[in-house]
Amino acid sequence: MIKRYFQRHPIRTKRALEILPGLVSWSLILFPIWGSFIVPKFVAYYVIVFAVYWLYRSVNLAIFAGIAQKKVQKNSKNDILPTLKKQFPKRWQDIHHVVIIPTFQEPLETLEKTITGLSKQSYPRKNIHIMLSFEEREGKEADQKAALLQKKFGKTFGHLWSTRHPDIDGEIKGKSSNTAWGAKKAKQLLVDQDGIKIENCTITSEDADAVLHPFYFSYLTHSFLTNPKPHNKSWQAAICFYNNIWQVPAPIRVLAATQSVAQIHILATRDRLINFSTYTVSLKHVDEIGYWDTDVIPEDYRLFFKSYFAKQGDFDVEPIFLPIYADAAQSTGFWATMLNQYEQMKRWAWGVSDDQYIIRHYVLDNKIPIIDKTLRVMKVIEDHFLWPVNWFAITISAMMPPLLNDQFSRTIIGKTLPQVSSTLLTLSMVSMLSMFFIDAKNRPPRPKKNFLSYLSQPLEFLLIPIVGFFFGALPGIDAHTRLMFGKYLEYRVTEKVANPTQDPKQ
Repeated sequence: MIKRYFQRHPIRTKRALEILPGLVSWSLILFPIWGSFIVPKFVAYYVIVFAVYWLYRSVNLAIFAGIAQKKVQKNSKNDILPTLKKQFPKRWQDIHHVVIIPTFQEPLETLEKTITGLSKQSYPRKNIHIMLSFEEREGKEADQKAALLQKKFGKTFGHLWSTRHPDIDGEIKGKSSNTAWGAKKAKQLLVDQDGIKIENCTITSEDADAVLHPFYFSYLTHSFLTNPKPHNKSWQAAICFYNNIWQVPAPIRVLAATQSVAQIHILATRDRLINFSTYTVSLKHVDEIGYWDTDVIPEDYRLFFKSYFAKQGDFDVEPIFLPIYADAAQSTGFWATMLNQYEQMKRWAWGVSDDQYIIRHYVLDNKIPIIDKTLRVMKVIEDHFLWPVNWFAITISAMMPPLLNDQFSRTIIGKTLPQVSSTLLTLSMVSMLSMFFIDAKNRPPRPKKNFLSYLSQPLEFLLIPIVGFFFGALPGIDAHTRLMFGKYLEYRVTEKVANPTQDPKQ
């Protein structure tokens, strides 16, 4: 019955599913307030259940981030290329890697840093082919940057191409449509024109500020060749926002650190691992499914679920235990940087707009085993729906029933609720300690060291509650509310600031 209704009313069900995340998040945020007057015991149980849930998530992060960190450290020091050559003495040289760098108004220095990172790959650079996909509306500046980059790096790789993505009716301006354009052009040039076999090609969507680890394509090639179904896979390394970590204000540093550790952690949790930001897939696969969708803003999760449903559930993400260094949000001045970070987080939170697509395909699909697709979809819904709720549930909800309901505050559960909640959340601090130690191992050294700098770094983590509100809960509820009322977000490129090049590993 539900499937038939979805088929008969595609527009109506789409709008209903767009309203659903905001309806759920607002209901959970407001429940401790109105519920404290009507059903205070249920609010107390809600708070305790959420505190237990948060403790579980914290312990999970501490354990699996530590496991992943050890693997990242090991792989960062040991190139797999000699093993690759020994294991596949002839076949390894047949694999070619296409890199799409979608860019709009990125500083030349940022693009140079990214391509310089690619030039340091241990895998033969003649097998690496770069497509700089500029937006046509950038005009002459794009032509000038393309010419300068071609002059500097043109002979470094197998190919260094550039293209101009025009404004096309029906497309949403952004990374997804630009990546699709660049990928199609690269396939025409490398496969159709040069005759490279498409089944021997991978394609990497690389953010314009991302710097790949020098061993990235060697590990990718090894995983590609050892995997029995390489065209049913995506590959993801850990995105670490360390390129400019010491040029941004303390709140942005804390956010960048927590995000970086979270990205390392997720490599070891296969049930939650979905390609994000900079990732690789088989060129044959994206050609089969019609490339990236051009009518969406969040392209990474959309590509995963488009692949997952197209391959009838036989598609998942393989971790590459290496770092990919990216820029933390930065602008000219403190407040401009804060706004830039907020807009970036709102755009990331807009990933919730994909949930209607995911749920719709979940309902209409009748080929994927129900348990498999339910677990996969529920993990995403959990993360997206609770994005703006988490902060409210773990910081202020426990205070509401005793504060707003004097009669309830005299009961045993009313008196003990704040203490129970506080104890559970204190135990959750183990994740903060884990974040601090893993971040300290991975973060590049401070340019100017002094005694106070050693004290300030751990103390900065005390900003997490404030950072969590302004760059987690607030942009999350902003995105949910916009989607709920049909105020669709336009793609906004995160502003980049040209900084002196620093190797994050140094």
